[in-house]
Amino acid sequence: MLQLLKMSFRDLGRNRRRSFFSALAVSVGLAILILMASVIEGEMGSAIQGSIILQSGDIQVRAASYDENKSSLKWEDLVLNPDQVAGQITALPQVKAATPRLFASGFLSAGNDSAGVQIYGIDPNSAANDPYRQAVISGSYLAADDSGGVLIGKPAADKLHLKAGDNVSLSVNTSNGDVAAQTFVVRGIYSTNTFAFDSGIIFLPLAKAQAITQTQNHASTIFVLLKDISTTDSVAAALKGPGLKVLTWKELNTLILDWETTANSYISILYLIILAITASVIINTLIMSVYERTREIGILSAVGMRAGRIMSLFLSESALLAAGGVVMGVILGLLATYLFNIKGFYIGGMGLTGFMVTDTIFAKLTMANVVNLSIVTFIVTILAGLYPAIMASRLQPVEALRAEK
Repeated sequence: MLQLLKMSFRDLGRNRRRSFFSALAVSVGLAILILMASVIEGEMGSAIQGSIILQSGDIQVRAASYDENKSSLKWEDLVLNPDQVAGQITALPQVKAATPRLFASGFLSAGNDSAGVQIYGIDPNSAANDPYRQAVISGSYLAADDSGGVLIGKPAADKLHLKAGDNVSLSVNTSNGDVAAQTFVVRGIYSTNTFAFDSGIIFLPLAKAQAITQTQNHASTIFVLLKDISTTDSVAAALKGPGLKVLTWKELNTLILDWETTANSYISILYLIILAITASVIINTLIMSVYERTREIGILSAVGMRAGRIMSLFLSESALLAAGGVVMGVILGLLATYLFNIKGFYIGGMGLTGFMVTDTIFAKLTMANVVNLSIVTFIVTILAGLYPAIMASRLQPVEALRAEK
C-alpha cells in the first residue's frame, strides 16, 4: 500500500500544475458547500430562535376555542384568570418564565399617516419580555401601570414619522365588536433587528390592553419559556387540561419548519450539482493521465502487474487528490465563513412575513456540517476516479506498448 502511495504521489508530481488545479477544484467545491450549509444553518437557526423568543415561546396555553387567525377577543375564547394560570405554570421546575399576553388588532394614526398593527398586551416586568426591554433604542420601556404609553417598532415609527414623546392615535377592536380609540404617547421605540416583527407589533401594558379591549382578567395566551427546550413535550403533556389547548413551538412555527424542509431539498440539489462539477474535473484529469501513460501502463502489465493493482494505483491518485482538496477546502470554507460573518448579508425590509429572520443573516458553522461534507466530498472524489482506474486496468499490454509516445 505504501508503495502504491509513493508511485501515485510521483505520478501526480509529473504534472504539478494540473494536479494542483484538480485538487483546487475539489477544495473550492467543498468550500462552497461549507459556506452554503453554514448560511442555511444560520438563517434557519435565527428564524426559529427569533420566533421562540419574540413570538411563539416554547409553549403556549390557550383556550380550546381560540383562533389566532381571527385574534378573537370574545371572553369564551380567552384564558380566564391568566395571572393565576401563569403562576401555576411558573411553579413547574422546567419552566423559566410564564406570562399572560393579550393580542388585538388595530390602527395607528399620526397626522395623515396610518398603519395597521397588532397589539401585544404584556406584563412589562416578566422576564419573558426582557427581549423587548433590551430592544428599546429610543425613549423608555413601558411600566406595568402606564395607562397612556405605547412601545412602537422602528419601521412603524419611521413610516408614521414618529419619535419618542410624540402623540399617536390608536384604534382597537374590542370584545363586543366595537372600536375604541385613544391617544397615546410613544414612550419608546424598539428594534429587535427583525423587520417582519418590528414593522407590525406594538406593545401596551397588559392591564391597559385589557381595559381598552374590554377583556378584563382575560388573556389570549400564556406564553411559556423553558429552561431546556428538550423538555417541551413532557411539559406540554403536563399542562393539558379541560378547556385548554397546549401548543409547542413546533406547532406554532409550522411555516418555518416546512420552509426549512423545502429549502433543504433544493439545497441538496445544488450540493449534487457542485459535487458533479468537482467529480468531472477529477475524471478529466485522470483520463488524461491514462492516455499520457498508456505505454507505461503496458510495461507495468507486461512485467506482471495485475489489473487490480493498476486500478488501485489510479484510485490512490484519486485519494491523494481528494485528501489534498478536502484539507484545502476546509481551510477555504472556514475562511469564507469568517469573511461572510464580518458584515453578514442584509435582508432587512424585504417584507418577509411569517419568518422571524433577523435583518442581517450570519453563517453558523457547525462541526457536524464540516465533517459530513468533507466525508461526502472525499468519497465522491474517489468514486470519480473509478472510471479512469477501470479504463487503465483494462488496457491490453500489446496494444498499450504500441501506443505512440
